[in-house]
Amino acid sequence: MSERYLGQVFDIHAGGLDLIFAHHENEIAQSRCAHGTETMARYRLHNGVLQVGGQKMSKSLGNFVTIHELLEMEKFGGRRWPGEVLRLAMLMTHYREPIDFTVKRLEEAEDKLRGWQRTASAAKGTGMADTSVIEALAEDLNFHRASVAMDVIARKANRGVETAVECLAATLEFFGFTKDSLVTQAQSANVTIQLTGLAATVALGGVTVDTAVSERLAALNAKDFARADQIRADLLTQGIQLMDGKNEAGERVTKWEVKR
Repeated sequence: MSERYLGQVFDIHAGGLDLIFAHHENEIAQSRCAHGTETMARYRLHNGVLQVGGQKMSKSLGNFVTIHELLEMEKFGGRRWPGEVLRLAMLMTHYREPIDFTVKRLEEAEDKLRGWQRTASAAKGTGMADTSVIEALAEDLNFHRASVAMDVIARKANRGVETAVECLAATLEFFGFTKDSLVTQAQSANVTIQLTGLAATVALGGVTVDTAVSERLAALNAKDFARADQIRADLLTQGIQLMDGKNEAGERVTKWEVKR
């Protein structure tokens, strides 16, 4: 079959680690003997098995879930999961290692992607993917090293380096991620918030949230850390997460988003 569609020697052969012996070794022996070639495939990629909570995913164990179910149904973790989050969760484990698919892992991937997108959302589209990320991928698809490089870029961007913002957005696009999908979804959701101590019920994006943020900044500048911590805690209990940073002038600024 491979000879008919790909030729006697082709570029990439992939499969699970559990197929190396004896299936793939027999394939190599048979094809080399049949064709008189030195190899069957120029590159072989063997991926780790997919696990759920430490157990191999299988229908017999009842822990089987499809991508369609993750995207469209609330079967896993009681909610639907964005496609970009699923992609990042898979990338976060090296392809040769077992992938342990858990709700916690998806949440970690979502938080990381949201953080990158929050930083890259202001990009104008003038940057290029970071070379250190490309170099990391060239090292046997080392996405862990690539993600560390992206974290470094994000930190520079958060310090107000405009070129880093553009670079981060371009790198996200290189991986097939948008620069702001999760941030946009969070900002467009309508949520009712009761701010303890501020006695106000507001909708997401309403000025009362911004007022609370301004009050907290004023408390921080006045070194009233107890009040500042209380406002942060009150917002967090209602699903609003604050992110502190500095602008180009070195002044303290705070952004907020809905945390699932």
